[in-house]
Amino acid sequence: MSGIRAAARRIGAILLVLTLAACSGGVFRTAADRTENLEGYTAEQIFERGEYELAQNRADDAAWYFSEVERLYPYSEWAKRALIMQAFAFHSGKDYPESRSAAQRFIDFYPTDEDAAYAQYLLALSYYDQIDEVGRDQGLTFQALQALRTVIEVYPDSEYATSAILKFDLAFNHLAAKEMEIGRYYLRRQHYTAAVNRFRVVVEDFQTTTHTAEALHRLVEAYLSLGLINEARTAAAILGHNYRSSEWYEASFQLLTGQGLEPGDFGNNWLSQIYRQSIKGQWL
Repeated sequence: MSGIRAAARRIGAILLVLTLAACSGGVFRTAADRTENLEGYTAEQIFERGEYELAQNRADDAAWYFSEVERLYPYSEWAKRALIMQAFAFHSGKDYPESRSAAQRFIDFYPTDEDAAYAQYLLALSYYDQIDEVGRDQGLTFQALQALRTVIEVYPDSEYATSAILKFDLAFNHLAAKEMEIGRYYLRRQHYTAAVNRFRVVVEDFQTTTHTAEALHRLVEAYLSLGLINEARTAAAILGHNYRSSEWYEASFQLLTGQGLEPGDFGNNWLSQIYRQSIKGQWL
């Protein structure tokens, strides 16, 4: 994003100028005063103070100065630049709702601007950066996925698309991890049908994630416990076809052979269809 990069290059020079100004009783004091009347200053001066505050790791103060540019000079080019910097400053300060609000306003007001892609990326990050713990509200993960998908689909040639794709995959993996966590919980408590339902979601809806091999093994465990031998053998066959070298296939194979069974496609259940698709190379 050219606006942010240009701002970053200027911050070093601005630091020296504004520090000297503050020490000599110049235009700005050393910290934001929310009662300060800025109407006598130009948009550029206020914007540069916002950059200064960012460089001093005072993100909230920086956001306030950028918002003042927008308020006092609403139709200027500086207002547009200040709005995207607001979103950036709020995100730096982990004020995600405010960052998201500023980013959305930028997208609404300047949908064709070169920084619109970055605004959408910041909006996505406002959700994504809160989903690092598996136990947190998964609604954030769904919202992050939707916002990241917008970056990927609407701005495919932007410099943020590659990062958005990576984060999309990680967020998708996060949802699968949550299903696995709940499935394991049910399995430990011998609620086998409930466990099967969770592992089935991973196999059917999250098959591209890193959790699929374990989900198939857990299905073998659960189905054997339920006495559903055909389903267990089919789950192991899928596991063997797609993840033969994994520890999960070895564990499933030992479970089956310990009961005189072997993997294979038997019966006509939901796993049988997946197994046949696997053999044809339509499901990996």
